[in-house]
Amino acid sequence: MNNHKGSKKSNRRSFITKSITAASALSLGTNVLANTTWGKAGVPTRPLGKTGVDVSILGLGGWHIRSVNDDNEAYKIIDKAIGEGLTFFDNSWDYHDGASEELVGRALQKNGLRKEVFLMTKFCDRDYEGAKQHLDDSLRRFKVDHIDLWQFHEIIYDNDPDWAFDKGGIKAAIEAQKAGKVRFIGFTGHKDPRIHLKMMNKPFDWDAIQMPINIMDAEYRSFQKQVVPVCQKKDIGVIGMKSLGGHGGIIPAETGLSVETCLRYALSQPISTLVSGISSMKELEENINTARNFKSMEEDEMQQLLTKYKEVAGDGRYEFSKSTQRFDGSHHKAQHGFS
Repeated sequence: MNNHKGSKKSNRRSFITKSITAASALSLGTNVLANTTWGKAGVPTRPLGKTGVDVSILGLGGWHIRSVNDDNEAYKIIDKAIGEGLTFFDNSWDYHDGASEELVGRALQKNGLRKEVFLMTKFCDRDYEGAKQHLDDSLRRFKVDHIDLWQFHEIIYDNDPDWAFDKGGIKAAIEAQKAGKVRFIGFTGHKDPRIHLKMMNKPFDWDAIQMPINIMDAEYRSFQKQVVPVCQKKDIGVIGMKSLGGHGGIIPAETGLSVETCLRYALSQPISTLVSGISSMKELEENINTARNFKSMEEDEMQQLLTKYKEVAGDGRYEFSKSTQRFDGSHHKAQHGFS
């Protein structure tokens, strides 16, 4: 009988603790959305966590911009993006074997636009010397003296968090920040929220973390349920990605959901910015229009969407980046001995 009472008290305490935590996270999430302001050319901006920097709510994806066949057209897209207020630029050391960084570097130098963008790129090696070399490569390709946000790329295998710290990658990042070559430090990943949480529990105060944010994520290895609330409590900037399910946009292609609905759902989450793959002027203009006319989804509308797709979302069929190795970078596969 006493054990039963103790169990009831314990359950009640647990319920109260969870309720307080949920209420706190909800409050912080509301603050992120409430701090949305209209920036340059009418594109909204939000704070990037505790960095003190506001970034455009949509960012230009670094992989897709290099997939534009004509460099001159890519330059025009970059110029227009900046002019229209999309000033958060995503990239990575390994995108198109460095050609993405080189392209963006030429575009920024060409028109003197470096000061107009918040430049983020990622590095792939986990060891000290490799990370340092990747930074030198990125700075050279971009033709800049510093990166605004430098992130460990693809923390997607269970031992990646340990490698990042045990092999010296984090040491290289801290040294780069002290030297003024890097302003802020973060990490990315698309596989499992459990691995993100392991990285977050390491002894470092992250500035930003990048993760999948989409309608299907709510039911399968959910970053928005498991990782975002922790980021909110720690005031870490959340960078969303894969709002359409990844390259090719599998979610709108297979479900009939519009791209605008997918983007609007993701932007209605407590995130700082959403990296969007833009590979044509038309896509840029559509995304700019979505950003300028953004209105956060009401709770009822959001719940209707989640309920409608709950069954098909639960097995990862629309999130290959989580359920397969299809989206794992070749550099990282090689690190772990995969072909």
